[in-house]
Amino acid sequence: MKKKVVVLVSGGMDSVAALYLAKSNYEVIGALSFNYGSKHNHKEIPMAEYHCAQLGIPHVTIHLDFINKLFKSALLQSGGDIPEGHYEELSMKQTVVPFRNGIMLAVSGGFAESHEAEGLVIAAHAGDHAIYPDCREEFMRAMGDALKFGTYAKVELLRPFIRNTKAEIAKHGHELGVDFSKTWSCYKGEDLHCGVCGTCVERREAFQLAGLEDPTPYSQTTPLPAKPA
Repeated sequence: MKKKVVVLVSGGMDSVAALYLAKSNYEVIGALSFNYGSKHNHKEIPMAEYHCAQLGIPHVTIHLDFINKLFKSALLQSGGDIPEGHYEELSMKQTVVPFRNGIMLAVSGGFAESHEAEGLVIAAHAGDHAIYPDCREEFMRAMGDALKFGTYAKVELLRPFIRNTKAEIAKHGHELGVDFSKTWSCYKGEDLHCGVCGTCVERREAFQLAGLEDPTPYSQTTPLPAKPA
């Protein structure tokens, strides 16, 4: 009998690939997206809805309005401009939403136990930790323990991509049949991917390194910036 899991799906490349992988390995009883007032929520959540519909997976969007109202981050509608450049530059710290993953995982753990799921799938990967403290291994281990010991179901935190780069995730998603044109990365949340913010740079770089055609229309395709020393 397959383990019952819930998948966190933002609508980005990584989480959509994780959704397809989870579908092949587990019984996915639901997928969760969070609308917390980011500049790009309105662009990425429809992508999550699309892929869940393709796979026949129930999708729920949970609203966390207090984050946009009370937290400080350039990623939020209430924040400043999204910085441009390489995704590992210190300027990208402006896009950190304090303890975002901790809040989302806590809510997801309650949802999982309420719906008799045994695991939570999150698409955290090897490149996430450079800027985001709530993606780092120490944090994820601690949250995994909290979910295990804080639920009767001993909900397990599953991180299938934790040792993978974004390029490797792109390759894996391609093999799973993911249509990456139906995913969203750009933090600016405009009509097209801007091509120059940290997440667009990471997306463009991933397809290049994976040797895959990038299906994404960008407003700008200037040369990719160098990785910081």
